[in-house]
Amino acid sequence: MVPIITIDGASGTGKGTVSERLAKQFGWHFLDSGALYRLLAVAAERHQIAFDDVSRLTMLAEKLDVVFAKGHILLEGEYVTEIIRTEAIGNLASKIAALPTARTALLARQRVFRQLPGLIADGRDMGTVIFPDSTCKIFLTASIEERARRRYNQLKEAGREADLTSLVNELTERDTRDKTRAVSPLKPATDALIIDTDKLTIDQVVERIIQAAKMAHLC
Repeated sequence: MVPIITIDGASGTGKGTVSERLAKQFGWHFLDSGALYRLLAVAAERHQIAFDDVSRLTMLAEKLDVVFAKGHILLEGEYVTEIIRTEAIGNLASKIAALPTARTALLARQRVFRQLPGLIADGRDMGTVIFPDSTCKIFLTASIEERARRRYNQLKEAGREADLTSLVNELTERDTRDKTRAVSPLKPATDALIIDTDKLTIDQVVERIIQAAKMAHLC
C-alpha cells in the first residue's frame, strides 16, 4: 500500500501551502488536484469549448496534454504556472468542477499520482472520493474574511490589483458552488481531522498534520 495524506478544504484555507510543505518534508509526491481543473478551464477557453458542451469538454479532459515538471506546469507545451493561478481562471475552474463528466474524466488521472514513497493530495474531495481509503484525512477551515484577507495580501505582494469586498463575494459564490454541486461536494470525510487555520501559522498547521500522520503510523 502507498501511504497517503489527503488535505481538503475551501480556497484560502492554506491547504496548498501546507501540502507542498509536507510533501517536501516527507519526500513524497504532491497532487494539486485543483490545478487540473484550472488547466482544463484554460484549455477549454483556448479551444473555444463552451462549458455546456459536455461531450467536447469531456474529450478535452481525457486527453489533456499536461506536464508537471520541477515546480512548473506545461499545458500543450506552454508554461502556464502563473496563468492558472488568476482569480478569473479559479472561478472558471470551480464551474467546470461542478460538471460530473469532467470530474469522471479526471478521476483516473488523479489516482495515478499515488506512488511510492507516498502522496500528499490537496483538493476538495481527496478524502471523500479520490482516496477514500486514506488513513490520514485532513480538512482545513477558515473564516471567509480571513481567507479573503490572505488572498488580498497575496495579490498585493505579487503587484496585482485587489479589492477585499470583491474577494469576499467571489469566495462566497465559489463556496456555494463547491458545497452544493451534485457530485463530490466540498465536505469533510466522516473520519477527517478538522483544523481551523484562522489563528494558526503554516508551521503550526503542518505540525498538527505531522502528529496526525504519526498517529496513523504513516511516519
